Amino acid sequence: MSGFQSPITIGEAMEHIRRHEYLIPAFQREYVWGADQVERLFDSLMKGYPISSMLFWKVRDDGKLKYRFYEFLNYFIQNKHTHNNLYDASSVNDFYAVLDGQQRLTSLYIGLFGSYAYHQYRHSYDYSENNYPTRHLYLNISREFQEEESDMTFKFLFRDKKETNEKPLFVDGSGDKWFKVGHIISLHNQDYDLDDFSTDNALERTEKKILKKLDKVIFTDLRINFYEEDTQDPDVAVNIFVRINSGGTALSFSAILLSLLIAGWKEKDAKTEISNLVDVINSKGFSITYDFILKSLLYLYHNDVRFKIQSFTNDFIAKIEDNWEKIRNSIIALFDLMHGYGFNYRTLTSYNATLPVFYYIYHRDLYNNFANGMAYKTERANIKVWLLKSLILRTFTGSSDGALNTSRKAFTDSMAGQYILPSVQNFPSQELSKLLKQTALSEENFEQLLYTQKDDKFAFSILALLYPNMDYKNNNFHLDHLHPAASYSEDISEWYVYNSILNLEMLDANVNESKNDKPLKQWIDEETKDKDRQVFLNTHLIPDVDLSLDNFNNFIEARKIMLVGRLKEMFK
Repeated sequence: MSGFQSPITIGEAMEHIRRHEYLIPAFQREYVWGADQVERLFDSLMKGYPISSMLFWKVRDDGKLKYRFYEFLNYFIQNKHTHNNLYDASSVNDFYAVLDGQQRLTSLYIGLFGSYAYHQYRHSYDYSENNYPTRHLYLNISREFQEEESDMTFKFLFRDKKETNEKPLFVDGSGDKWFKVGHIISLHNQDYDLDDFSTDNALERTEKKILKKLDKVIFTDLRINFYEEDTQDPDVAVNIFVRINSGGTALSFSAILLSLLIAGWKEKDAKTEISNLVDVINSKGFSITYDFILKSLLYLYHNDVRFKIQSFTNDFIAKIEDNWEKIRNSIIALFDLMHGYGFNYRTLTSYNATLPVFYYIYHRDLYNNFANGMAYKTERANIKVWLLKSLILRTFTGSSDGALNTSRKAFTDSMAGQYILPSVQNFPSQELSKLLKQTALSEENFEQLLYTQKDDKFAFSILALLYPNMDYKNNNFHLDHLHPAASYSEDISEWYVYNSILNLEMLDANVNESKNDKPLKQWIDEETKDKDRQVFLNTHLIPDVDLSLDNFNNFIEARKIMLVGRLKEMFK
């Protein structure tokens, strides 16, 4: 019967997790707590603070078949192992699905039975044990800490296993003793118990006292308070979950929408499918989120791209599931195309700007060979110019839902009719530019763009528009100073001019490596010894003026005129 149940110990709750009697429903979000949050949770428990009530859904009979359920994480690796494993609950006994309390329970489970790996400061972001070392939770038992020493009274810390060798008791360089928190499980009610451990390790009275407190917190105190919801209607369970989470900040609104989407799929494992797609795209050098996936789905099929609960109707969700393979392949094709343009997570400054391209690829069934096929070479170039201009103009940054809704009018006159009209045989870049009012900029606007700095995330888009013929697909290009950075001195000009587009070019990587720090005049003279000098200068967008460093200011003014003229032509 629904209602608050008798509280239980943390140890009992952990045993329920181990026996798969507590599971996570498909519409739950993934684990998001940082290591410091886990450490503070254990400190709070040791201080006797409450950890709030939880909400469990009692799942019986056919309820097990309505949704997919997942195991709790027992180890976490940042950016690598963050997804829960699917669990076949169809033939098991009744169990609880956790509607509220998953983050706390997972944190307790990882602290007592698992490990937490996060990026090692100043190491590479490529995954390896060295860069993301496995850490286990340890408790400093040498003393309780004062406020001026630490913000925790009981010092819990995830420590690198290379440092601790995973020993139950580890002594650091300061002589402090650290106890592996999970080892308290082995010492509780065993032949070799806490007293034996304390004697064999010559623990002092205060050290043993802290361990006994830990044992009491886990195995004696009734710290897990929970409300049981007994309904066997899964839709009611989802609505409860949404109501719990939509009123606070713990769960983003988009995460709730994702939960509704996941819960509504009938045949496919939506959580795994979507998570795998995000991983595939990000492995290509990008950084998309679930928000982008949701926005792309709304953009494909819904008349309103805003995040609203009422948009995720059963019919809308069924349409997404029925077409998932095509959607997935189209998103992959989209980012293969973006990679071919030379973009990465930093230079693709608006993912929403790619959605008209995605819409076109999907509804024209071009996802199989669009990113590489020779038949689409001209169209890819056309799309690239439109996309670069959209990024430079920041058409889709900020609150871009209005721009997205408007942009679809270039493909169809009604989302209730044909999603793409027969007349749209090529990517409608001109129609999009008209609808989105991407009109030519003023002379002042163009000049302002040219002062964009080399390390600015928009520099790539500006230079890629000016230099369209680099080998972007193979990442064989460099953003290069014409007058080399090594030559800069305050006597020449302000650095913001020297480091701006006015003194930058996009250069073949191999050519740039041979150019190195040569003065611009010397490099041009050497490169044009057996070539048409004027053709070379025009190709590199370099004005035909005195290229010595002494003439830097005149060079900058001449190049400004040249680049403004080129941009005016591109934005006409």
